[in-house]
Amino acid sequence: MSDEEESPLKFPCQFPIKAMGKTHCNLDLIVVEIVRRHVPDLAEGAVYSRESAAGNYVSITVVVNATSRAQLDAIYQDLVDCESVIMAL
Repeated sequence: MSDEEESPLKFPCQFPIKAMGKTHCNLDLIVVEIVRRHVPDLAEGAVYSRESAAGNYVSITVVVNATSRAQLDAIYQDLVDCESVIMAL
């Protein structure tokens, strides 16, 4: 059975990817650059950011048109490997 058959997701689909890190490190630019490696046709307005209450951390959400489970796994692996990203959801 393939990954797509085991996944509850039906591809292609809109999928939000969230990464969190320190506010001061241009995390939005870093996350978008990582996601664009796997989704070169990232839609305009697909990126949202939100600072923590104290302003020390920021979460970046990128909504992508996911085409496969392998694509999502590759994006998450690159985000986790990035030292500026504390957590990826």
